[in-house]
Amino acid sequence: MAGITLAEIAAKLGAELRGDGTVVIESIAGMDQAGEGQITFLSSSKYRKHLAQCKASAVMLKEGDLSFFEGNALVMKDPYLGYALIAQLLDTTPVAATDIASSAFVADDAVIGEGVAIGHNAVIESGAQLGDNVQIGPGCFIGKNAVIGAGTKLWANVTIYHNVVLGEQCLVQSSTVIGADGFGYANDKGEWVKIPQLGSVRIGNRVEIGACTTIDRGALDDTIIEDNVIIDNQMQIAHNVQIGYGTAMAGGTIVAGSTKIGKYCIIGGASVLNGHIEIADGVTITGMGMVMRSIEEKGMFSSGIPLQPNREWRKTAARVMKIDEMNKRLKTVEKKLEENS
Repeated sequence: MAGITLAEIAAKLGAELRGDGTVVIESIAGMDQAGEGQITFLSSSKYRKHLAQCKASAVMLKEGDLSFFEGNALVMKDPYLGYALIAQLLDTTPVAATDIASSAFVADDAVIGEGVAIGHNAVIESGAQLGDNVQIGPGCFIGKNAVIGAGTKLWANVTIYHNVVLGEQCLVQSSTVIGADGFGYANDKGEWVKIPQLGSVRIGNRVEIGACTTIDRGALDDTIIEDNVIIDNQMQIAHNVQIGYGTAMAGGTIVAGSTKIGKYCIIGGASVLNGHIEIADGVTITGMGMVMRSIEEKGMFSSGIPLQPNREWRKTAARVMKIDEMNKRLKTVEKKLEENS
């Protein structure tokens, strides 16, 4: 949209307007860059000192920060949430496709809802169902009997395998693959025997999946991702994984097969989760976490060694390699102390 007045923004966000409601906001910017026609936000009081120099037409802030800014303001309990909502109002992201391109292939028995758009060279196979207002970007593949819920948007070159169910109002970024075979094999005297993956993938509503992520279909039962889950770029979700409502997972994370992740979990980037384990609701795993066992209680968990100067890290690594020897020596000392006490 071209612009929106502060009064209109305040009404849509439920914010308290302080100042001139007729001011038109055209875009959002950071506090140090914002100028006329732009709005910014202050979500942390440690940046309060920058308010005096801020040249934005308006600032979203908390009640406690209002006295430090003399310009137009929108007062909210959570300015960062306000930023997200205004970004939606001013979003200029184009659609993934318009109409149904002449170069797209749509099977005769595919079910296509109202207002569906399908980009160039996309393929919609037999029995697939696309709900109302679905957007299928150029080069996408929708397999046999797959179901795409109303309002879901797929960017270019997304692959949805057969029988996959993707809910309503989802967003899938480019080159993601949903429903590829899980990594299932038996070994017969050194020869790998493939196990057909007979399950599928079921994804709930309002799920967002980043670019180049792979979500494998189940071996027998389905891989399941519940509503309101956000999954970042370049991730591997193996067969029969279950991810609970509202969980967020950052980029580069790998989840091995049959792991169950609870509701409202936060998984930091580049983490690795072992297979056949369970993660309780409300667990936070910090970046590069290596999770080898189930986590049964809510809380924050970390692993790995923080970055050090190379010389210090080499010493740390050398000590770690000797930890078993050091443990034996310590037990010997403890035993002698007990004998002498």
